[in-house]
Amino acid sequence: MSPRPAPPQVDRAAASRAAVAARRARAAVKQSIATRNRSAREVAETAWAEPDSPEAGLRVRELLGSIPGLGPTRVARIMGALGIADSKRTGGLGVRQRTALRDWLTAREGGETTSTLVVLAGPTAVGKGTVSAYIREHYPEIHLSVSATTRAPRPGEIDGVHYFFVSDDEFDRMIAEGELLEWATVHNSYRYGTPRPPIDAALTAGKRVLLEIDLQGARQVREAMPEAKLVFLLPPTWEELVRRLIGRGTESPEEQARRLETAKVELAAQDEFDHRVVNTDVAVAAREVVELTS
Repeated sequence: MSPRPAPPQVDRAAASRAAVAARRARAAVKQSIATRNRSAREVAETAWAEPDSPEAGLRVRELLGSIPGLGPTRVARIMGALGIADSKRTGGLGVRQRTALRDWLTAREGGETTSTLVVLAGPTAVGKGTVSAYIREHYPEIHLSVSATTRAPRPGEIDGVHYFFVSDDEFDRMIAEGELLEWATVHNSYRYGTPRPPIDAALTAGKRVLLEIDLQGARQVREAMPEAKLVFLLPPTWEELVRRLIGRGTESPEEQARRLETAKVELAAQDEFDHRVVNTDVAVAAREVVELTS
């Protein structure tokens, strides 16, 4: 078989101009989504109705990535949940994939809120658990993640509500099978981690999600999900932090001293966070955290 002849120079120039024009048209579509002049669902519907349109040539990951608040990591997870390959163009989706994408966009755009992941961290005894419990009780629209831990329950704590209390062997299994978004050993003793499947499901459904975790875990989440908002909870004063730690009476004097030393290191990391909230009053602090999920 003889080789195909190269196209004339004029054809190559025309093809190049056409490619540039197509890229610009797709960029304009993405910009219209980013500025909220058009909804992602509207763009998708146009792609399916007009196979030769710029909308049809837009890759699904570009379509989703243009939605304000969705970063590359979230987009990849959403596409995985919808069963859509990274290379797929919006106009090239099959019937089932179109239905799945249409349903997801409808659920997201039809709700009053959009999905957001907020990470709440801070030094020991600052009141993260108290603020989170207040949010759980007074703001049911917020999906509060339940962490897994290898420590024993404290008085009043309920398995599956405050934490999933698991054995070291079970925690090892969760790590090995990739079930944890983040995990860390805290205060050189117990391990804490965030089960990932419930987080992915809540975000995919367009919910606002709050994670209450330690400093190490917050850093891991930032690396895995850079679009997350990191909030650092501060005590009114150092003296108040010491009073709270000693006053709760759940640790030995040796453990209290170790936790206070850790708190000094944790407080020094507050500049790594996007927002800071001072926990002078639990209700006020909780409201400020919830406002950051909007």
